[in-house]
Amino acid sequence: MKVKESAASIKGNWATLLLPIENEAINYILLAEQIDYFIAAGVDGIYSNGTAGEFYTQTEEEFERISGLLATKCRVVGMPFQIGASHCHPQDAVRRAQFAATLQPTAVQVILPNWFPCNTQTALIFLRKVESVCQDVPIILYNPPHAKVCLTAEQLRTIFDEIDTVVGFKLPRITDEIVATGLPQVASIFVAGHFLATDAYVGAKGAYSNVCCLGPKATQTWTQQCLMLDPQALETEQRIQQFMSEEIAPFILEEGYCNAAVDKFMATMGIWSGITPTMRFPFESVPAERLEKARQAQKALIPGFYQ
Repeated sequence: MKVKESAASIKGNWATLLLPIENEAINYILLAEQIDYFIAAGVDGIYSNGTAGEFYTQTEEEFERISGLLATKCRVVGMPFQIGASHCHPQDAVRRAQFAATLQPTAVQVILPNWFPCNTQTALIFLRKVESVCQDVPIILYNPPHAKVCLTAEQLRTIFDEIDTVVGFKLPRITDEIVATGLPQVASIFVAGHFLATDAYVGAKGAYSNVCCLGPKATQTWTQQCLMLDPQALETEQRIQQFMSEEIAPFILEEGYCNAAVDKFMATMGIWSGITPTMRFPFESVPAERLEKARQAQKALIPGFYQ
């Protein structure tokens, strides 16, 4: 049970690596610069190969190179880091987790098997296998809203209790049902970034943050306010949610762009990143000509996040 104790240290504003894509290839120079920026910005941690990191498009060679680059840079400065070992193919997910564990990250992130909707027993079988190859490295179960199966509160509690090295979850929100299980008191639960101020009051420990794509430094300051339950954080959250609702959500809900395309678009809005909105095949990129309108709204509603 000692691994469970590490949940207390996994909290705050975790910045996601975004893949700089040029002619379908990853620009590793820009990727390294992105890591350096996050370190200089003083974020609570950095994670790789999540949804926004386009893990589903990476070859194994690319996965290992990205993971190694992140681990090397973070270890030099003592920056916490997590490696997303997610894969739509469960056997490859296990192999990725095994490799990730050799880099001694703060935690390894995985998703549930993807093709057949997975019940509790299948989830436990899969996670026990991941646990067996991770050598006591903590595991975060990545279960965002677009997962094929979004686990119930009872399922989440069962997984936490049954798998010794599962220390936390990425979820959309902390619901009343989750609160009733007592899980927020013992697990590291991360929620969607634009709900962090509200959900911090019911035990959210941080965000694998879409908001961080807009401005890592401002998001770091705001996250600290959220976790201190500063009422000002709620006012900022209202403006962030207005911006997201009016300028960002329509790309997904009305125009059909994927979540990662929107995250890249938000990162391109500011000047902190050298990334472009370009997605890897087969997903569409939000056109760069849509940037200016969104930038003007960003400056009007959340000017501190324009970086």
